[in-house]
Amino acid sequence: MNRDQAVAHACKYFDEGQFEADMLRRVAIPTESQTTDGLPYCLRYLTEEMCPAFEAMGFSCKIFDNPIEGAGPILLATRHEADEYPTVLGYGHGDVIRGMDDQWMEGSGPWKTARDGDRLYGRGTADNKGQHTINMAALKAALAARGALGFNAKFMIETGEENGSAGVLEVVQANIEAFNADVLIASDGPRVQADKPTLSLGARGAMNFSLTCNLREGGHHSGNWGGALADPAAILSHAIASIVSQTGQIKVKEWLPPPIPQFAREALANVVIEGGSTAPKIDPDWGEPGMTTAERVYAWNSFAVLAMLSGNPQNPVNAIAPSAHALCQLRYIAGTDKDDIIPALQRHLMVGGFTNVTVEDPPPENAAGFNASRTELDAPWVIWARESIRRSTGQAPVMLPQMGGSICNEVFTNTLGLPTIWIPHSYTACSQHAPNEHVLLPLCREALCLMAGLYWDLGGGETPERNFHF
Repeated sequence: MNRDQAVAHACKYFDEGQFEADMLRRVAIPTESQTTDGLPYCLRYLTEEMCPAFEAMGFSCKIFDNPIEGAGPILLATRHEADEYPTVLGYGHGDVIRGMDDQWMEGSGPWKTARDGDRLYGRGTADNKGQHTINMAALKAALAARGALGFNAKFMIETGEENGSAGVLEVVQANIEAFNADVLIASDGPRVQADKPTLSLGARGAMNFSLTCNLREGGHHSGNWGGALADPAAILSHAIASIVSQTGQIKVKEWLPPPIPQFAREALANVVIEGGSTAPKIDPDWGEPGMTTAERVYAWNSFAVLAMLSGNPQNPVNAIAPSAHALCQLRYIAGTDKDDIIPALQRHLMVGGFTNVTVEDPPPENAAGFNASRTELDAPWVIWARESIRRSTGQAPVMLPQMGGSICNEVFTNTLGLPTIWIPHSYTACSQHAPNEHVLLPLCREALCLMAGLYWDLGGGETPERNFHF
């Protein structure tokens, strides 16, 4: 058997409809980790879908209870073939964002897959059930072609990524030997362009916080009191304007990361973010001046106001509101001092005279966040993976220092000490975290072939020098 036969096994899995059949079952399990009702389904996803699939490939499965109350369980599947082989850790998350059932305009709603042309709709198709389903099927294809993997494989499926992967760090720290490996190879997030394989080496961090201007109890008539009472919405708006310019440039100096290194600029020089016909139009003048859009997303920090409220927008009255609130977020790259993000903002507001604007913890449902981390572009495993992808697709992958979004990458880089390689199987206009989530089926087929080739290459004996030894 050879590499081409491994790829052929993966193609057959897709062409005969097995990928869509697996997605139909898996999407139907409403694993909403952000709701209490969803937690039992998270466990069901592991026991009914993941464990049988891994066990059929000769993996042993262990489900860890989450030490964080209200957080979902974590599965570790392990297949050990030989002590001298490299050990590859995979990752996926079985939980999904809220279904938003009544907002879907395409497909058949969140919990039933529906095909429309090249699109397959359903909650989790892109984030992340479809992506780890592809990698699992590719593993199976490589195993079928060789009769063995030729490497040791571990695969983590957690069920709380949409809540900030609560408990994952604690479980890994308590079971270091069980999770240890030589490299993480996993899939999440989108390609920068649907037709270009992408390789990301880390993730931006995300820190949410609330800004509040609370001046008094109750609203007061804007005719009788207008001109005599300060408007908290106006004050908060000016405070936010002191944080970010009208063109999106961050104005809190401590929030600015180190200058983009030359190797990152070179890697991003020809990267064009393209999500297809349904993607929003990029605003080329938004963000740090003198940078390309790719540099702003994949190599710089960005600030966003996620929500803002003052008064009653649904039923406004002629009254000066007593308070104003904004939920904000800083996405930041490795090299940013995360411990100084909030203190720096507090100092900035104080110097600006905004003594009545306070920085507070976000609501619990919006508190989840991740730390920034990445692997360097010249790491041996990165070079190896880039060549495997080029061999499968005929083109070198787009190289990103880190993905624009956030994920628990620091658990793998900092706690386990692994190089991390993310190979996304979605695209930027997939409606991830929104109604009408979907994947592109041709992209999924290509990803299956790409990953089958990569897993075949892992068993070929020409991987970088091992870090982890049994």
